[in-house]
Parts: sequence; C-alpha cells; structure tokens
Amino acid sequence: MFKKILTSLLSLLAAASFAAVDINTATVADLDSIKGIGPGTSAKILEARKASPFKNWSDLIQRVPGIGDKRAAKLSSEGLTVNGEAFKPAATGPAEKKPAATAK
Repeated sequence: MFKKILTSLLSLLAAASFAAVDINTATVADLDSIKGIGPGTSAKILEARKASPFKNWSDLIQRVPGIGDKRAAKLSSEGLTVNGEAFKPAATGPAEKKPAATAK
C-alpha cells in the first residue's frame, strides 16, 4: 500500500515539474524555471508583455530580442507556451538550390 501511495505521489510531482508555463501569465520565477531563460531574458519578456500580451510565437519572436526560431523551439521543448500553444516552426517548401558558380 505504501509503495502505491509513494508511486502516485512521485508521478504527480513529476507531472507538475513538466507543467507548461504560459508566457502571458508567467511570473519572473515561472520564467526563470524554464531552462534557457535567465534573469535578462525574463526581464525582456516581461517588458515586452507590458505593452500587450503575446498573440503567438511569431509575435514573441518579433518583440523579444534574442529569441529566434531555434531558441523558441528549445524553450518550447522545455515547457514554455504562448497562449497554451507549443512552438511550431513555419512550414517551408523544399529549399531551392542556387546554381553553382561557373569558372570563367
């Protein structure tokens, strides 16, 4: 019986530690709990959020210096969300190859 209770408690604790943090409602402590966000980045996020909540990941990337697609993907994998949504990279078509330079 004790093992079942302990297992249940540990499961709940693990689930809570991986809970998503929404950028529009997060406190400084919430933001700092995300691996990859330190005091400098959390300050930039909160400053940009004062103007208005972030609409989506694109809005976040445009308004917060230092966050691009690559970093947004990492932060999302650590549990950061924007309006409950995880980061989804923009769908791009197949890359077009540039013609090789010809020697003259």
